[in-house]
Amino acid sequence: MVLLNVTCCASVLAASPFGKASVTEASLSIFVSKQAPVMISILNPEKLQSLDKGENSFLKSDFFKNSGIDFRKDVQPWLGNEVTLAVTSLDFDRDPDNGKSPGYLLAMATKSPEKSREFVQLFFSKRVLAGTDLSVEEFAGIKVISDVPKGKETLAGAVVGDKYVLFANDAKVLREAINNAQAPDLSLTSSKKYQDISQLSAKSYGAAFLNLPIVAEWLGLKLPIQHFDEQLVTLAPVSKGLLAQTVALPTQQMKAPLELLSKPVNALKYIPANVGIAVGSRNLNALPESNLALFWQQLRSALEIKLNIKDIVQQDAEVQKLWGIDLPKDIFDWVQGEYAIGLISSQQSPEWVFVTEKTSSTQEGIAKLDAIAAKNGLSVTEFNLLDQHIVAWTQLKAANSSKNGTKPSFSIEAKAYGVHTTLDNYEIFTSSLETMYEILSIKNNTLLENRNFKNCIAALPETNAGYVYIDWAASQGILERQLPVLKLLKVVAKPFFKNLRSLTVTNYGDDANSLQGDVFFQLEE
Repeated sequence: MVLLNVTCCASVLAASPFGKASVTEASLSIFVSKQAPVMISILNPEKLQSLDKGENSFLKSDFFKNSGIDFRKDVQPWLGNEVTLAVTSLDFDRDPDNGKSPGYLLAMATKSPEKSREFVQLFFSKRVLAGTDLSVEEFAGIKVISDVPKGKETLAGAVVGDKYVLFANDAKVLREAINNAQAPDLSLTSSKKYQDISQLSAKSYGAAFLNLPIVAEWLGLKLPIQHFDEQLVTLAPVSKGLLAQTVALPTQQMKAPLELLSKPVNALKYIPANVGIAVGSRNLNALPESNLALFWQQLRSALEIKLNIKDIVQQDAEVQKLWGIDLPKDIFDWVQGEYAIGLISSQQSPEWVFVTEKTSSTQEGIAKLDAIAAKNGLSVTEFNLLDQHIVAWTQLKAANSSKNGTKPSFSIEAKAYGVHTTLDNYEIFTSSLETMYEILSIKNNTLLENRNFKNCIAALPETNAGYVYIDWAASQGILERQLPVLKLLKVVAKPFFKNLRSLTVTNYGDDANSLQGDVFFQLEE
């Protein structure tokens, strides 16, 4: 029986013409359904080693780990210019009695048809020698080889003409992939939305296309808010790191775009270089209703992320209670010029910095904040620090410094819940006097003058709507408290996070049809 299966495998592969089929597209997305939750394409597999120097990739370890196949020796010699991995459906057999069984597809382009056929023959021959029975069928002129089901774990494969090698976790998944290619209206390439954004991946190293509502269902996430339904993310190696470009497609016509800037805002020169997280842009009053905010709102709702701009400006419940501030109403509305926000790690709660360019509405806004502080029981105190006029929102309390049995000796202690001052044409707010002292003393050691920050923004489009900069080492503690999913990601992608130095995010274009942005991941050299 073993010999018969091996011989059958060899003869099938030798006689599997694709002349009857009509696949003319170069992209492997022709095999992927428009309804597929996720498709990931590696567009230049020869450079895979530059990102994955170990044995951690899907191809090298997970797929071939129990097959006796040596990726470098058996696959790499014939592997062409594209590899595509896809979750084709959430339940490929559509049988409610056996639970959901996601379909998985691996499609590889080949540059050497003869060697790729030999590989598939070797692959299934080794499975036969390991005790697996094979089933062979012809579908649409293509020979499909699959394991005879003995349990849930099966595998199917096919050589498609002289161009492609396909594997799937079930013969049904493979048949549907072939059908998608021969009936183009079914494949992802026929999607108008996909066509509109797929050109972004032309120069990329790899790309991921996400059907967001189905991805959320696949991951067991709720999606109570849905402003965007599809997203393409590409990845390319650049100097000192990786550049991810993303396009998100809305469910309806989007709002007016954010103002685009030709250079970083000067407000960033008041943010210390040791900042963990920094944001710099213009017109904070436009941000809450922007397309970018709508995307973040959807992401937060799906992942149940708690981090938002309130968490940057107000770090604990006590402060929020004492301030009694409605951020959109009491701050965002009057910040119409440049602004910068910084979060600095500390042993207790993070220190924050908020900088706003002074406009005609600024003085009224500051006076309103001072009044809110006084209304909530804080003293509005004025004094000088390094010859600079300072206003502090403080809470006073009596402290008894006497020892047991001695006459009471009281002093008045003041705790600052906010400090602000004017420098040049900017109003600067900080969470403590110590942070304000640091800003008044930093001179040239600012984020805007920092060489590392300059290198990061140099990798991004010069014209954009501002930056979010994250120093990974300085912000891990802050982010992990707000984003518990990061702890899992650090385990799954340990080599990447180990070498991650910083990431910088920008939004540089959105219209009625898409929201575009870049993320630069700076890696250790």
